[in-house]
Amino acid sequence: MSDEDLLVADAGDVLTLTVNRPEKFNPLSRGVLGGIRRTLLDAASRAALKAVVIRGAGNRYFAAGGDLRDLADVRTDAQTLAMVEECRGVLDAVRECPVPVVAVLNGDAIGGGAELAVACDFRIMRDGAAIGYVHGRLQITSAWGGGTDLFTLVGRARALRMATSAELVPARTALDWGLADAVFTEDELDAGVQAFLAPMLARTPRVLRACKANAIAARRGLPYDERRGIEADGLVRTWTHDDHWAAVDRVLAPKKEKR
Repeated sequence: MSDEDLLVADAGDVLTLTVNRPEKFNPLSRGVLGGIRRTLLDAASRAALKAVVIRGAGNRYFAAGGDLRDLADVRTDAQTLAMVEECRGVLDAVRECPVPVVAVLNGDAIGGGAELAVACDFRIMRDGAAIGYVHGRLQITSAWGGGTDLFTLVGRARALRMATSAELVPARTALDWGLADAVFTEDELDAGVQAFLAPMLARTPRVLRACKANAIAARRGLPYDERRGIEADGLVRTWTHDDHWAAVDRVLAPKKEKR
Protein backbone atom coordinates (compact mmCIF):
# COMPACT_ATOMS: atom_id res chain seq x y z
CA MET A 1 0.00 0.00 0.00
CA SER A 2 1.22 3.48 -0.85
CA ASP A 3 1.19 5.95 2.02
CA GLU A 4 -1.23 7.98 -0.07
CA ASP A 5 -3.75 5.16 -0.56
CA LEU A 6 -5.25 5.73 2.90
CA LEU A 7 -5.31 9.27 4.25
CA VAL A 8 -5.67 9.83 7.98
CA ALA A 9 -6.80 13.16 9.42
CA ASP A 10 -6.71 13.43 13.20
CA ALA A 11 -8.74 16.22 14.82
CA GLY A 12 -8.23 14.84 18.31
CA ASP A 13 -11.84 13.88 19.03
CA VAL A 14 -12.64 12.74 15.46
CA LEU A 15 -10.43 10.51 13.32
CA THR A 16 -11.13 10.57 9.57
CA LEU A 17 -9.91 7.80 7.24
CA THR A 18 -10.15 8.38 3.49
CA VAL A 19 -9.63 5.61 0.92
CA ASN A 20 -7.66 7.59 -1.63
CA ARG A 21 -7.63 5.75 -4.94
CA PRO A 22 -10.37 7.62 -6.83
CA GLU A 23 -8.85 6.93 -10.24
CA LYS A 24 -9.49 3.21 -9.63
CA PHE A 25 -12.84 3.76 -7.84
CA ASN A 26 -11.30 3.35 -4.36
CA PRO A 27 -10.79 -0.44 -4.37
CA LEU A 28 -10.08 -2.13 -1.05
CA SER A 29 -6.74 -3.84 -1.44
CA ARG A 30 -5.49 -5.91 1.45
CA GLY A 31 -2.94 -3.16 2.06
CA VAL A 32 -5.63 -0.50 2.39
CA LEU A 33 -7.73 -2.76 4.61
CA GLY A 34 -4.71 -3.51 6.79
CA GLY A 35 -4.08 0.22 7.11
CA ILE A 36 -7.65 0.77 8.29
CA ARG A 37 -7.28 -1.98 10.89
CA ARG A 38 -3.95 -0.72 12.23
CA THR A 39 -5.19 2.85 12.44
CA LEU A 40 -8.31 1.87 14.35
CA LEU A 41 -6.45 -0.39 16.76
CA ASP A 42 -3.85 2.30 17.41
CA ALA A 43 -6.54 4.89 18.10
CA ALA A 44 -8.80 2.69 20.22
CA SER A 45 -7.07 3.45 23.51
CA ARG A 46 -7.01 7.22 23.05
CA ALA A 47 -9.14 8.66 25.83
CA ALA A 48 -10.15 11.79 23.90
CA LEU A 49 -11.42 9.98 20.79
CA LYS A 50 -15.18 10.34 20.25
CA ALA A 51 -15.86 9.19 16.69
CA VAL A 52 -14.31 7.78 13.53
CA VAL A 53 -15.33 8.77 10.00
CA ILE A 54 -14.56 6.58 6.97
CA ARG A 55 -15.03 7.95 3.46
CA GLY A 56 -13.72 7.67 -0.07
CA ALA A 57 -11.90 10.26 -2.15
CA GLY A 58 -13.73 11.94 -5.02
CA ASN A 59 -17.47 11.80 -5.61
CA ARG A 60 -17.98 8.64 -7.68
CA TYR A 61 -17.23 5.83 -5.23
CA PHE A 62 -17.03 5.35 -1.49
CA ALA A 63 -15.34 2.04 -2.21
CA ALA A 64 -15.69 -0.31 -5.15
CA GLY A 65 -15.11 -3.55 -3.30
CA GLY A 66 -12.08 -5.77 -3.10
CA ASP A 67 -9.14 -5.02 -5.37
CA LEU A 68 -9.44 -7.77 -7.99
CA ARG A 69 -5.80 -7.43 -9.06
CA ASP A 70 -4.65 -7.74 -5.47
CA LEU A 71 -6.85 -10.82 -4.98
CA ALA A 72 -6.02 -12.50 -8.29
CA ASP A 73 -3.72 -15.03 -6.60
CA VAL A 74 -6.46 -16.23 -4.24
CA ARG A 75 -7.49 -19.49 -5.94
CA THR A 76 -7.71 -22.43 -3.55
CA ASP A 77 -10.13 -23.16 -0.72
CA ALA A 78 -7.40 -22.57 1.85
CA GLN A 79 -6.33 -19.29 0.25
CA THR A 80 -9.92 -18.10 0.07
CA LEU A 81 -10.59 -18.89 3.73
CA ALA A 82 -7.36 -17.15 4.73
CA MET A 83 -8.44 -14.06 2.77
CA VAL A 84 -11.86 -14.15 4.42
CA GLU A 85 -10.35 -14.30 7.90
CA GLU A 86 -7.89 -11.51 7.14
CA CYS A 87 -10.40 -9.11 5.61
CA ARG A 88 -13.22 -10.00 8.00
CA GLY A 89 -10.80 -9.20 10.80
CA VAL A 90 -10.41 -5.70 9.38
CA LEU A 91 -14.15 -5.14 9.31
CA ASP A 92 -14.36 -6.58 12.83
CA ALA A 93 -11.99 -3.80 13.92
CA VAL A 94 -14.55 -1.37 12.47
CA ARG A 95 -17.49 -3.16 14.09
CA GLU A 96 -15.77 -3.32 17.47
CA CYS A 97 -14.17 0.11 17.46
CA PRO A 98 -14.99 1.42 20.96
CA VAL A 99 -16.46 4.68 19.63
CA PRO A 100 -19.11 5.28 16.94
CA VAL A 101 -17.93 4.84 13.34
CA VAL A 102 -19.66 6.81 10.58
CA ALA A 103 -19.38 5.86 6.90
CA VAL A 104 -19.73 8.83 4.55
CA LEU A 105 -20.86 7.50 1.18
CA ASN A 106 -19.68 10.32 -1.04
CA GLY A 107 -20.28 7.91 -3.94
CA ASP A 108 -21.34 4.34 -4.55
CA ALA A 109 -20.46 1.60 -2.06
CA ILE A 110 -20.44 -1.74 -3.84
CA GLY A 111 -19.37 -5.30 -3.01
CA GLY A 112 -16.78 -5.24 -0.27
CA GLY A 113 -17.20 -1.48 -0.10
CA ALA A 114 -20.85 -2.00 0.84
CA GLU A 115 -19.74 -4.50 3.48
CA LEU A 116 -17.35 -1.89 4.91
CA ALA A 117 -20.15 0.67 4.99
CA VAL A 118 -22.53 -1.73 6.75
CA ALA A 119 -19.82 -2.66 9.27
CA CYS A 120 -19.91 0.97 10.42
CA ASP A 121 -22.46 2.13 12.98
CA PHE A 122 -23.99 4.80 10.74
CA ARG A 123 -24.13 5.58 7.02
CA ILE A 124 -24.48 9.09 5.64
CA MET A 125 -25.09 9.11 1.89
CA ARG A 126 -24.77 11.70 -0.84
CA ASP A 127 -28.02 12.07 -2.74
CA GLY A 128 -27.41 10.28 -6.03
CA ALA A 129 -25.05 7.71 -4.50
CA ALA A 130 -26.06 4.07 -4.08
CA ILE A 131 -25.13 1.01 -2.08
CA GLY A 132 -25.17 -2.51 -3.45
CA TYR A 133 -24.22 -6.05 -2.58
CA VAL A 134 -23.17 -6.64 -6.18
CA HIS A 135 -20.96 -9.66 -5.45
CA GLY A 136 -23.30 -11.82 -7.54
CA ARG A 137 -22.20 -10.01 -10.70
CA LEU A 138 -18.88 -11.81 -10.21
CA GLN A 139 -20.70 -15.03 -9.29
CA ILE A 140 -19.62 -14.86 -5.65
CA THR A 141 -21.28 -13.99 -2.34
CA SER A 142 -20.42 -11.61 0.49
CA ALA A 143 -17.44 -12.77 2.49
CA TRP A 144 -16.31 -10.33 5.15
CA GLY A 145 -19.24 -10.66 7.55
CA GLY A 146 -21.27 -8.15 5.57
CA GLY A 147 -24.01 -10.62 4.71
CA THR A 148 -24.66 -11.31 8.37
CA ASP A 149 -24.73 -7.57 9.04
CA LEU A 150 -27.09 -6.86 6.16
CA PHE A 151 -29.71 -9.43 7.15
CA THR A 152 -29.72 -7.99 10.67
CA LEU A 153 -29.90 -4.40 9.46
CA VAL A 154 -32.63 -4.48 6.80
CA GLY A 155 -34.37 -7.78 7.39
CA ARG A 156 -34.48 -11.12 5.58
CA ALA A 157 -36.48 -10.20 2.49
CA ARG A 158 -34.68 -6.97 1.62
CA ALA A 159 -31.24 -8.43 2.33
CA LEU A 160 -31.98 -11.50 0.20
CA ARG A 161 -33.26 -9.27 -2.58
CA MET A 162 -30.10 -7.15 -2.48
CA ALA A 163 -27.83 -10.19 -2.46
CA THR A 164 -29.56 -12.16 -5.20
CA SER A 165 -30.40 -9.28 -7.55
CA ALA A 166 -27.03 -7.54 -7.08
CA GLU A 167 -28.93 -4.29 -7.48
CA LEU A 168 -27.82 -0.84 -6.45
CA VAL A 169 -30.04 0.72 -3.81
CA PRO A 170 -30.26 4.52 -4.24
CA ALA A 171 -29.69 6.79 -1.27
CA ARG A 172 -33.32 7.76 -0.70
CA THR A 173 -34.46 4.13 -0.76
CA ALA A 174 -31.61 3.19 1.56
CA LEU A 175 -32.86 5.87 3.96
CA ASP A 176 -36.39 4.44 3.86
CA TRP A 177 -35.01 0.94 4.54
CA GLY A 178 -32.85 2.02 7.49
CA LEU A 179 -29.77 1.19 5.44
CA ALA A 180 -28.78 4.89 5.51
CA ASP A 181 -29.13 7.25 8.47
CA ALA A 182 -29.05 10.56 6.59
CA VAL A 183 -28.91 11.78 2.99
CA PHE A 184 -27.52 15.12 1.83
CA THR A 185 -26.89 16.74 -1.52
CA GLU A 186 -23.28 16.97 -2.68
CA ASP A 187 -23.12 20.64 -1.68
CA GLU A 188 -24.57 19.86 1.76
CA LEU A 189 -22.61 16.68 2.47
CA ASP A 190 -19.67 18.00 4.49
CA ALA A 191 -21.86 20.32 6.57
CA GLY A 192 -24.37 17.52 6.97
CA VAL A 193 -21.71 15.19 8.34
CA GLN A 194 -20.69 17.82 10.88
CA ALA A 195 -24.32 18.35 11.89
CA PHE A 196 -24.81 14.58 12.24
CA LEU A 197 -21.73 14.31 14.45
CA ALA A 198 -22.49 17.37 16.58
CA PRO A 199 -24.84 15.71 19.10
CA MET A 200 -22.36 12.85 19.60
CA LEU A 201 -19.46 15.23 20.10
CA ALA A 202 -21.45 16.95 22.85
CA ARG A 203 -21.22 13.73 24.85
CA THR A 204 -18.11 12.73 26.80
CA PRO A 205 -15.87 9.94 25.46
CA ARG A 206 -16.86 7.82 28.46
CA VAL A 207 -20.56 8.01 27.57
CA LEU A 208 -19.92 7.28 23.89
CA ARG A 209 -17.82 4.22 24.74
CA ALA A 210 -20.53 2.91 27.08
CA CYS A 211 -23.19 3.36 24.38
CA LYS A 212 -20.99 1.69 21.77
CA ALA A 213 -20.39 -1.25 24.13
CA ASN A 214 -24.15 -1.83 24.11
CA ALA A 215 -24.18 -1.69 20.32
CA ILE A 216 -21.33 -4.18 20.04
CA ALA A 217 -23.11 -6.56 22.40
CA ALA A 218 -26.28 -6.33 20.31
CA ARG A 219 -24.40 -6.92 17.05
CA ARG A 220 -22.73 -9.99 18.54
CA GLY A 221 -26.10 -11.32 19.69
CA LEU A 222 -24.91 -11.77 23.26
CA PRO A 223 -27.32 -13.33 25.76
CA TYR A 224 -29.94 -11.04 27.31
CA ASP A 225 -28.50 -11.02 30.83
CA GLU A 226 -24.98 -10.42 29.54
CA ARG A 227 -26.16 -7.41 27.54
CA ARG A 228 -27.93 -6.00 30.59
CA GLY A 229 -24.74 -6.47 32.59
CA ILE A 230 -22.79 -4.45 30.00
CA GLU A 231 -25.46 -1.74 30.18
CA ALA A 232 -25.29 -1.63 33.97
CA ASP A 233 -21.49 -1.46 33.90
CA GLY A 234 -21.70 1.50 31.55
CA LEU A 235 -24.02 3.33 33.90
CA VAL A 236 -21.78 2.68 36.91
CA ARG A 237 -18.76 4.05 35.07
CA THR A 238 -20.61 7.15 33.85
CA TRP A 239 -22.81 7.84 36.90
CA THR A 240 -19.90 7.86 39.34
CA HIS A 241 -17.70 10.05 37.14
CA ASP A 242 -17.18 13.75 37.86
CA ASP A 243 -18.57 14.59 34.40
CA HIS A 244 -22.00 13.36 35.50
CA TRP A 245 -22.06 15.32 38.73
CA ALA A 246 -20.88 18.49 36.98
CA ALA A 247 -23.81 18.09 34.56
CA VAL A 248 -26.21 17.54 37.47
CA ASP A 249 -24.95 20.71 39.14
CA ARG A 250 -25.56 22.69 35.94
CA VAL A 251 -29.14 21.39 35.80
CA LEU A 252 -29.87 22.07 39.47
CA ALA A 253 -28.04 25.39 39.79
CA PRO A 254 -30.85 27.60 38.40
CA LYS A 255 -33.37 25.94 40.71
CA LYS A 256 -31.11 26.53 43.71
CA GLU A 257 -30.80 30.19 42.79
CA LYS A 258 -34.61 30.62 42.68
CA ARG A 259 -35.10 29.34 46.22
